[in-house]
Amino acid sequence: MPVETPVDADPRAGWSRKLPILAILLVAVTGAVFFRDQLSFDTLVRHHETLIAFRDAHYLATVATFLVAYVAIVALSLPGGTVATLTGGFLFGLFPGVFYNVIGATLGAVLIFLAARSGFGTRLSDRLQSGDGKVARLIAGLRRNEWSVLLLMRIVPAVPFFLANLIPAFTGTRLSVYAATTFLGIIPGAFVFTSVGSGLGDVFAAGEVPDLGVIFSPSILLPILGLAALAGLPIALKLLRKGV
Repeated sequence: MPVETPVDADPRAGWSRKLPILAILLVAVTGAVFFRDQLSFDTLVRHHETLIAFRDAHYLATVATFLVAYVAIVALSLPGGTVATLTGGFLFGLFPGVFYNVIGATLGAVLIFLAARSGFGTRLSDRLQSGDGKVARLIAGLRRNEWSVLLLMRIVPAVPFFLANLIPAFTGTRLSVYAATTFLGIIPGAFVFTSVGSGLGDVFAAGEVPDLGVIFSPSILLPILGLAALAGLPIALKLLRKGV
């Protein structure tokens, strides 16, 4: 009797799973080279009156278009994430602007997570965890403190957003945990930049440029660091228990 070839053994099946993440990487590189100037703050300055007029005439269409654009920017790792967040605040105010920004960023992050996990994540995770080296121990530690580590990665963006979307896909993180920690973890930063965006009307009228360094002011930075410390508390307690 002929032996059927498993689907996973078919090279074409393997490449078909890799196509989404490879396409995202290609678009990301292309966007960084060719679209950086188009997805910039200067573009928002030039077209802010047109955007306001369109929003006033077609509010729901503006919300839908904004969400689709934000999801695409994040999912395709295009430049302009900060500008998109500012735009959300400019068009919709702090509320519901922050809600639209968090939803768009979370959906985009989930899409790139799924693409990465489909293309490389499961097999790569199995290989890394089956090893005996430092990488396997690092992944095991991450899995034991999954919620805390992923929240820290989002609250304190020491890891670029693009890598923070990929790393969990390669370490076997569950989609539900990834989506929840992404949604919750990006709220503080989104709140700050949406707030800045909501005041852009006055900034444009004065011909000035917004101060994005406001996130480093003590009144904003200290509460964010406090949230980061709270997220990292379970890890610290586990380490203390081991030391006892």
